[in-house]
Amino acid sequence: HVLVMNGDVLCDLDYEGFLAGHVSSGAPMTVATYQRTVTIDFGVLEIGGDHNDRIVAFREKPAEHFSVSMGIYALSRETLDPYVVGQALGFDELVLDLLARDAHPRVHPFGGYWLDIGRPDDYDAANAGWDTLRGRLLPR
Repeated sequence: HVLVMNGDVLCDLDYEGFLAGHVSSGAPMTVATYQRTVTIDFGVLEIGGDHNDRIVAFREKPAEHFSVSMGIYALSRETLDPYVVGQALGFDELVLDLLARDAHPRVHPFGGYWLDIGRPDDYDAANAGWDTLRGRLLPR
């Protein structure tokens, strides 16, 4: 079994517990997930009707809730057996292929600290809060 993670993630996930949960589940893959809310800053219109020119529903500044991948995965060795060694394989391709083969990945919901610092604003926020986060992210 192996852990795979993106290099631009800060979190306080218990990796040992995450991997143990994966192993005991028997799933081909486990994806660490986080709840995110995205607020749309506009009134959202649903368009329909006979000529697709009528407003059929309206939501003012809706908030959508999603389970998102944290960029942290546990894989069983046999999960990777069908793939060519040395050939690039993206997370999206792997998940879609597993779903097509009816080999459903498992989720591991996480509620602790997680920040993807791949966007400049999030990277700046991580730097600004580093003194506060240091003990949480680098336990002794």
